[in-house]
Formats: sequence, structure tokens, C-alpha cells
Amino acid sequence: MDEQNNSIDEALLKRVRALETEIAKAVVGQTRVIHEVMLALLSAGHVLVEGVPGLGKTLLVRSLAAAVQGEFSRIQFTPDMMPSDISGHIMFDMKSDNFRVRKGPVFCNLLLADEINRSPAKTQSALLEAMQEQQVTIEGRTFPLAPPFLVLATQNPIEQEGTYPLPQAQLDRFLLKVMIDYPGEDEEQKMVKQVTLGSVADQLDTTAVRPLLKADEIPQVQAHIAGLQMDEAVVNYAVRLVRAARDWNGIDAGPGPRGSISLLRAARAEAFLQQREFVTPDDIKAAALPVLRHRIRLSTDLEIEGYQPDDVLRDLLDNIPAPRQ
Repeated sequence: MDEQNNSIDEALLKRVRALETEIAKAVVGQTRVIHEVMLALLSAGHVLVEGVPGLGKTLLVRSLAAAVQGEFSRIQFTPDMMPSDISGHIMFDMKSDNFRVRKGPVFCNLLLADEINRSPAKTQSALLEAMQEQQVTIEGRTFPLAPPFLVLATQNPIEQEGTYPLPQAQLDRFLLKVMIDYPGEDEEQKMVKQVTLGSVADQLDTTAVRPLLKADEIPQVQAHIAGLQMDEAVVNYAVRLVRAARDWNGIDAGPGPRGSISLLRAARAEAFLQQREFVTPDDIKAAALPVLRHRIRLSTDLEIEGYQPDDVLRDLLDNIPAPRQ
């Protein structure tokens, strides 16, 4: 392990591992979703969230922003939205008699891109450039985005009228695809009591979330995680899974090499959250579904029969032998 991993403050790592518990104080009943969003944050990746409205996506990002003391922005995507509504534009300032740049909402640490599939491809590409390049171009001028920069983009799986589905090449830019579902009955009762107690409206309350670290500390943790030990057999296992998904029965189109890279990145974050300094095959398995589900396309026959990508991926994980630990 390199010097960077040895020299990092253990107290900082402990605070980062406590983030999930802290966020769960505000976001009730979505433990798995919180965990997977943490994987993306620690891997310096982005998340595509699919779920019906009203399940706490905005509260999740606001709570995360409060816990890491990061700047939060939200963009509601609409069919008439322009790229400049995301990135910003140059305007003439009458007071100074000069042109100045007015930066858009993308200049933040945590960005909620709500219903990204409701805007046309040209507008989507403005956000995807920022995700991939960590920079924004405004009128030919390039502006870097300060790390950390996490995009949590949502899409509604039910209402498809008037939407512009993300092409496969753009879906591949997201490290993870997270499925958010209704909470359990006990969790929903707890959430309803928590929201309605002494509240006039259903305002998003993040006051229970304590700030555990500063946003500028996260890149240091990301660098530490990127240096976690990974055995050659574990790397080979991840590559074998991705390559098998390209030819697996019921999959018409499989993941490219970025799928293998993303799987290893997320597995390192999983190992870190499990308080280990090395990656195991179980970490690969734990990260496989959110990393690969949006990178495969099922055959028409399986879709007609009601199969989901997760069903096929679980079959693949059960049949591809993992190295012994």
C-alpha cells in the first residue's frame, strides 16, 4: 500500500464511514439506496436513479450535502430547457459596462438532475459533458468544476410520454443505476410520523443530519480508496463477469470495458465501507447489480416475459465461479 494510504487520517475515514448512518436519520427506509449513493460518491462516479416521484430523492441529496457541507443544486429538466440553463451563459453587465459569466446550477458539489429524460439530447449532453470531463464550456471558455462533483439524475419509469430516453452511450457515463422503491410498512409509518410531527407542510427536514466532514476532504478519501489492494484473481473475476454478460443467454447487448472499470471502482468503495483495506470477490458481487444493470439490454423475448436486468445478472453471478478467498 502506498504512502498516501498510510498517511491519511484514521479519524477522517471513521467519519466518512459514519455518513450512511447520519443520512438515514433524515432518509428513512432507503438503507440500500443510501449505501449505493455512497459507493458512487467515494468512487467519484455519478448515479442514475429510477423510481416513482415522492420517494425522497431530493431529501437524500440534501441530506448528503448537509453531512459533507457541500453545495447543493437541483435542476428540473423540461422539454424546453436549453443547455445554457445548466451550464450558464455570458451576459452584459450594465453597471460595469462589460460582459461577465453567469454560472449555471451545475457549479456545485451535489447536483440533483430531476427527470433528466424529459429534456432533448442537446440539453442532456451539456450535463453529460460536465459529468465526464469535470468541466463546463460557456461561449468557448472552459471552467473546471471543483471536486467533489456528484450528479444524481432521476427518471420516472412509469410516465414515458414526452420523454427522450438516454442512449446507451450516455447511460454508460453513469457509474451506477440505483432502483428506489417504496419503503416497508414499519419504515413508512416511522417516516410519516417524523415528517408530520409539528410540521405544517411536508417540508424537507435535514436538521437531524450532523455535518461530519467538509466537502474538500472527500477527494483525499477518494484517493485513499483508489489505492486499496486488489488481488489479480479479483480483477480477473470482475473482467470475466463483464465479458460473460456480453454473450449471456437473454442479453442482446452487454457492457463494454468501462463496465469492468466501473465494477472495480465500486468494489473498492464497498470494501472501504466494510472496513477492509483490500477487495474481495464478495465486494465485486455486491457492486455488480447497480454497476451493470443499465449497461445491458435484454432480448425482446425476455422483456415480453417480464424479466428484469437484475434477474439475468443474478443468474450470471450464480454461474460464474468466483475465486476462493
